[in-house]
Amino acid sequence: MSDPRSDPRNDARVRALTHLRRHAEVLATAFDLPLQSIDAESERVRRRYGICYADGRIRIRLHQLRAPELLKYSVMVDTLCHELAHLRHFDHGRRFWRLYRRILEYARRHGIYRPGPEPTAPRPTPFQALPAAITRAAPTPRAARQAPQVQLELF
Repeated sequence: MSDPRSDPRNDARVRALTHLRRHAEVLATAFDLPLQSIDAESERVRRRYGICYADGRIRIRLHQLRAPELLKYSVMVDTLCHELAHLRHFDHGRRFWRLYRRILEYARRHGIYRPGPEPTAPRPTPFQALPAAITRAAPTPRAARQAPQVQLELF
């Protein structure tokens, strides 16, 4: 059995949750919301991205539904903003949606919410991955190429 503390997927999960907690604190403070805690939702939960409890606890799904990879961080932040708005309005009425949009816009202005593709390190193309000696090799002139030494006879 492997040590979960050395699992790269667990490390990414811990980093995401750490960032979410820090960002949740910033947003809750800015909007005077009674946040108590942010935790990861169980991986067995399939019906929701997040849940908010009346006592100020929020649980957010970190993983994709049908794959072990984490959700995009922008999806997690969007869910966080949604659940934070529920700390004031426990319904989906007009006041809830207005507050949710304000929180999301605030998060966008402060660089917390960044929709779009996740930033990744550029992957080398196959040509860039070749050893330098091969990438610098000049093509062999046609005249210098040798003809095959053996001729096959089929009949």
